[in-house]
Order: sequence, then structure tokens, then C-alpha cells
Amino acid sequence: MNGDISDIKLIEEKITQLRNRLNRANYEYYVLDNPVLSDIEFDTLLRELADLERMYPQFADENSPTVKVGGEINKDFKQVEHRYPMLSLSNTYSKQEIIDFVNRAEQALGIRNSQWVCELKYDGLAISLLYENGKLVRAVTRGNGVQGDDVTSNVKTIKSVPLSLLGDDFPKDFEIRGEVVFPHDAFEKFNKKRIENGEEPFANERNAASGSLKMQDSKQVAQRGLDCYLYYLIGDDVKEQTHTQRLEKAKHWGFKVEKYYSVVNGIDEIMEFIDYWEKERFNLPFATDGIVLKLNEIKYWNQLGSTAKSPRWATAFKFKAQQAQSRLLSVEYQVGRTGIVTPVANFEPVWLGGTWVKRATLNNEQWMQNLDICQGDTLVIEKGGEIIPKIVECHHDETFEGGLKRVEFIHDCPICGAELVKEEDQSGWYCPNYNHCQPQILGRFQHFISKKAMNIETLGGEKMRYLLSSKKVIDFYSLYTLTEFDLVGVYQIDSEHKLSIQDKGAYNIITSIEKSKQVPFERVLYALGIRYIGEVTAKTLAKHFTNIDNLMNASIEELQNVNDIGVTTAKSVFDYFHNEENLLQIEKLKSVGLKFEIDTQNIKNTLQGKSFVVSGTFSRFSRDEIKKMIEDNGGKNVSSISSKTNYVLAGEKMGPEKKKKAESLSIPIISEEDFIAML
Repeated sequence: MNGDISDIKLIEEKITQLRNRLNRANYEYYVLDNPVLSDIEFDTLLRELADLERMYPQFADENSPTVKVGGEINKDFKQVEHRYPMLSLSNTYSKQEIIDFVNRAEQALGIRNSQWVCELKYDGLAISLLYENGKLVRAVTRGNGVQGDDVTSNVKTIKSVPLSLLGDDFPKDFEIRGEVVFPHDAFEKFNKKRIENGEEPFANERNAASGSLKMQDSKQVAQRGLDCYLYYLIGDDVKEQTHTQRLEKAKHWGFKVEKYYSVVNGIDEIMEFIDYWEKERFNLPFATDGIVLKLNEIKYWNQLGSTAKSPRWATAFKFKAQQAQSRLLSVEYQVGRTGIVTPVANFEPVWLGGTWVKRATLNNEQWMQNLDICQGDTLVIEKGGEIIPKIVECHHDETFEGGLKRVEFIHDCPICGAELVKEEDQSGWYCPNYNHCQPQILGRFQHFISKKAMNIETLGGEKMRYLLSSKKVIDFYSLYTLTEFDLVGVYQIDSEHKLSIQDKGAYNIITSIEKSKQVPFERVLYALGIRYIGEVTAKTLAKHFTNIDNLMNASIEELQNVNDIGVTTAKSVFDYFHNEENLLQIEKLKSVGLKFEIDTQNIKNTLQGKSFVVSGTFSRFSRDEIKKMIEDNGGKNVSSISSKTNYVLAGEKMGPEKKKKAESLSIPIISEEDFIAML
């Protein structure tokens, strides 16, 4: 190409053709579930488009399919006011209340045998998408119903959300609302990766979906496999007069609209829909916790209107947690990173909530005593939040061989045999053999390398297990003596799994370990894994004592004098630093260059003793940056307003309830400029 006008025109046409083809392919794959292009063909076209966009930036488009791979960094989610309030649905667990709701609506409208639409109630994060001229311009969370967070850059990475609409018969501008969900398969894959990286798995898909949309790096969001189902079309120029017509129109424009909805007439058909999905929901690829009932005729929506919180033309029925019964087989005991021993019940496998379940935690000794659990009991199990199985009851079997025998909590560690210890104000027993109990050692290393600690991101759980079992790593210090030669190779982990570390992988691991030497003192302290020392407490201790030597030499009384440090935490810190093996470990970590003191040049006491509640959005700094500035200058961040709060630092769109409470308690409300002047 020589760059003349005709050539440039051809380039522009080629880019347009590629975008249209890729948009169509996304629609066919993620909405119609009928892929036409193979993965290789799709990736080839996507790379070709990305190359052309890079070479010809004048044809850039913020809604290009290449946006779906992410890459944009958003350090501050702006609050955006909804054009139409995002009301929440009233809900009930009672079928009678559903009957009452239908009768009440029909009486108000003066009709009988009204037509309703039954839909699934998704267990995810509500989202509102604004389109102008067929292009996605904004995605906003529900928030408080009046305003929410602008998460457009993250939503654009969701493959089933169209960035450009199909056809040409859409209104100039409209909103469509739905739910961002984390499909079961993607969630399981995501949690498996977190565990391998030494991170805590998410408890449920709803929380994971919500957390994903608030991530700063959209590239990470793109890798999580989120999905989005749309179910509510709204706009002044939307002409369709029934809810189902609007759903079909949305589907025609390229939106992923649920295929499970049904148009019903009367109470009997509504109950049939509820009864069917109360059982079949477990065969779905995503989580659902109920059904939504909407009048089909839009004119009735306007006639019935809404309360301050909920529409009168729609409601939700919530499914109760499913229960199952199974016979107890045994109780085993697991040892965690901090030595806490957790009893776990093993029972005959039972189908519950779409999966086979055969074990559930018994939490602690007191929990077991309250259940009065005996050998051979029949357990009643349910899935809390539809994700985590829990035991809610147990029934004794009077005919069990040998009679009723209560399951007693163990006295010795099931792994290393050390006598268990229980502190007066704690509910759990723990193994005190800190440095020689294998589950504690592995858990402690996974904690040490985790993102919020030393952030050695290239060492996942499997690699860490191998390094420990092979004795290539025996303590934190030995991580810092590893070489690439120690790592490269193919290793048999067990009969089914092999671990392969190539030259590039070994280089990345060593580079990441070296980089961790720059982690500040408070995170190093947190990484050591001292019992009861979380992120906030580690930061408090680091700032108070400024270096590890001062902390090691502190008495229990001196530790208790630190703000928010109680007697249990003080004793745990004192005991840790009076263990010879721990002291030797710290000296060795000092020798390889880890940071064991705070950079005192960055510490100021301008805000010493002052507590702040930060609310709203700010123009010069993000909320996280402001909170760090408060801590760096000796102040304290608190989440809620009380009479002990010194200042409320208010940005734009501060929560009205917080403002009202601050004023009622006569707490000064300061601006970003006031805060900067204060420093």
C-alpha cells in the first residue's frame, strides 16, 4: 500500500468488515450458542483487526471487538445517576403471597385472568446498559437505585454484551437492564486458579461477579469468563407494547435474552412454572435463586406504578435452600495455616443443588456439641447461599450398632501428634507445632507468596507443594537462594500429575522472588503469618514500632498499648518473637535484603489520633490514594460514622445518609481541598 486515498479507503473498509464479522461471530457463539467460526479462525481475524487498528489509529473505535480482551485501567469508578431509577423487586418465599400479589394487581386494574411473564431470577449483579445510535456508551451498576458505579470498561470485556447492535431498527437511545453472572464452569476454573496461587477461593458466584466488575484492570476481568443476561428494555422511544415483544426485539438486536421465560395465564400456570424450576434450576449453567413475575402488558405497568422501592407490576419468588439427608460415615480433622483444627463430616454422597456432596464442615468443638452429633447419625444438609454445604440438623439412630456414641473432639493434632491448645476467648483448638506441622507449613508458604503479602505471583500452589516436598525449599529464606537451575525440569507430583517448569518459567519465578525484596515492611510483617495479624494490624504495628527490632523487643504490655491491639493479639506477637526458630528465620531474611523497617522519611504525624470516614468520588485522587494518605500521616480510616469520628471527607455524590448522620452528630464535613490544606 502506498498510502493514497484509495488505499486508505480500502483499509477502512477492511477494518469495518472485520469488525462486523467478529461482532456477528460473538453473537453466534455467546447468544445463539451456535458458533460458525472455529476458535482458530476467530483468533486469526481478531489478530488481523488488532494489527490494522494499531497501524491505522485514525480508524480507532471504542466499541471494536478488540476491546473485549481488556487492557484499560480504571483507578476510580465514577458515580453516575440513573436516567430511570433502578428499583429492586419485593420478594417472598411464600406461594400464598404470590397469589395475593396477583389478586391485588388484578383488583387494582379491574381485570381477571391477566397475562404474566415468568422469568428466572439470576443470582448475580444488576447492571444497566445505555445505548446511543446502536453503540454501547455506558454500563452502570444498580448502586442505591438512584446512582451507581460506571463500570463500562469492564462490562465491554463480557463476550455476550454487544458493543454494536445488529440491524438498524433500534431507537436512537435506550437502556437495557439485566444481570452479570459468573457461570458455574468459569467460576470453578477461576477458584481453582486462586487456590493454586495460594489465594482464598470466592464463597459464591454472586460475590465473585460483583468483585470482578469493580476490578481496576479490565484485562483481568476479560479473563474471568463472565456472562450477561438481559431482561428489561426501557426508553422513551421503545414502541413495543408488551414485555415479551421487547424481549424478542432485544434478541433481534444481538442481546443475550434468557430463553427460559414463559407467558402464563392465571395462578395455576404461575405455580407450575415455580414448581418446575425449583427442581430444574440445578441443571442450569448459572446460579438462580428464584423466579420473577411481571405483567406482560406495558400499559399496566404505568397504571400500577411503583412504591418508593419496588414496582407494583412485578415481584419475585425466592427458592428455599434445598436440603437432603445422608448417613454420617466419619469425622476427620483438617489443620489450617494458623494451626486451627476444623472437624469435617464425611457422609454418604447425596445429590444437592446440582452437585454430588459428600462432606461438610462442622466448624468447631462447640458446634459439634450443639448438634449433639453421634456415630451413625442421619445428617440434614443444605447449601448455604446455594454454594457451600452445611449441616443444619442431625437425627440419632437408636438402632446403631454399639448404641449411641457421641463424636468427641480430638486432643492431639491429626498430622503431627502435638497436643492441641485452646485459648480462653477462642472457639477453636489449634496445633502449636508451628514450624513442624506440614499443613501449617504449606499454608504459611501459600500465604507468604500471596498477592497481598510478598506477591510472588509466579509461584502457584502446585509449584509450592513440589518445592516443599522435594526439600528445595525448607523455609522462607531458602526461597531467596533458589536458582533457575534448581527449578527447570519435569517432575512427577503424583500418579496422575506432572509439573513442568521451562527456562522461561524458571526465569519468571526467580525475577518475581527478587522483585519481592522491595515489598514494604508492613507487608513483610503480614507475610510472616503470625496468628491474629491481618493486613490492618500489621500496618498498625509497623507504623508504631517502625522496625522489626523494636517490635521483637516489645513486652506484652507495650504491645497492648498500641491502638486496637488486644491481649490475645499481643500475646501471639510476643510468643512469635520469643521462638528461637522464628528469630533465626528473620535474621536470615534480613541477610537477603527484605525490608524490616519503615521508611521514616514518608511518615508524618499530621493526622495523629484523627479518624476519617471517606465518602464520594474525588477529582485529584482516588479513594484508595486518599485513604493511604490518611494512614501515611498518622490518621485512621473508619467505615461508618459515629460520635468518635473526627472528620467526614466528602467528595462528589456523597451518600445522603452519611451526610445526614454527620450533620446530626455535628461532625465536620471537609472537602478534598480542605484535606490537602490540612496536610
